[in-house]
Amino acid sequence: MTETAPEPVALDAVVTVTEPAARQITSMLAEDNENAGKALRVFVEAGGCSGMQYGMVFDETRDDDIRSEFHGVAVVIDPISANYMRGAVIDFSDALTGGGFKINNPNAHASCGCGKSFSA
Repeated sequence: MTETAPEPVALDAVVTVTEPAARQITSMLAEDNENAGKALRVFVEAGGCSGMQYGMVFDETRDDDIRSEFHGVAVVIDPISANYMRGAVIDFSDALTGGGFKINNPNAHASCGCGKSFSA
């Protein structure tokens, strides 16, 4: 069985960030002067229990990034990660159980219980 990568992404918003997630990201940036002015980089990489895992980090924008803004938060994603994340929604919950950032990715065929790993 041969796996094929998802089709290339158009140069528009690849992921969506909800208002609660944007508030949390803004709060995190306000508490960390080192990352002031940086965008939230969302990416996928090999690893995790399902084969691929999500990552988020504050970073500078690169020439080939796809950049969007949601509720005042700049979000960048590289073209390869964009192929796996088109249509994904990044949300945040401060619930005691199951709280934190959650990524709802319609391209994930299977996800791990941890919510940070998936297969496409």
